[in-house]
Amino acid sequence: MPATSDLDDLLARCLRREPAAQRALYLRYAGRMLGIARRYAYTVPEAEDILQDAFVKVFAHLQEFRSGGTLEGWIRRIVVTTAISHWRSGRLRHESEAQPVDDITPPSMAVDATAFEGLKVDEVLKLIELLPHGCRVVLLLYAVDGYSHSEIAELLRIQESTSKAQLSKARKQLAELYKRQNDYIRL
Repeated sequence: MPATSDLDDLLARCLRREPAAQRALYLRYAGRMLGIARRYAYTVPEAEDILQDAFVKVFAHLQEFRSGGTLEGWIRRIVVTTAISHWRSGRLRHESEAQPVDDITPPSMAVDATAFEGLKVDEVLKLIELLPHGCRVVLLLYAVDGYSHSEIAELLRIQESTSKAQLSKARKQLAELYKRQNDYIRL
């Protein structure tokens, strides 16, 4: 990572709207931010749209960034809120177009906490993609991006208790999907 003074210089140049500096800032963070956008989108083109809209916001509001936190954390929050905005506006593919996970009953026995340890990150993310969108978004916000239930409620414009219920439902459905996958593989 470049020295803080290099980043400060780059930010100053971005604030002067220098295209080369904006491109450099974008290239520095785009890969990681696309990964974040991809978790919330159903397709790569949707994630790319989220990323593009997020960076438009980054450059439009860069003067509001306070160096008390990290620039990456500030950009990450913009990417997440942009993804939520896309979801709310209907620009993301509707959950009915995703693979359905209808009426999953809670697992008959609790899944051992170590059950997911053998899975690779991409395997876990593929299972998460199968969840209904509401459950998926709450799970990602809470378990992956570290938002609290009160923050999730504010972002999604839902009650805090709804966020907690969606998280619980997501965990149960994820455990059932994992169980189904393992049962299928053993056949």
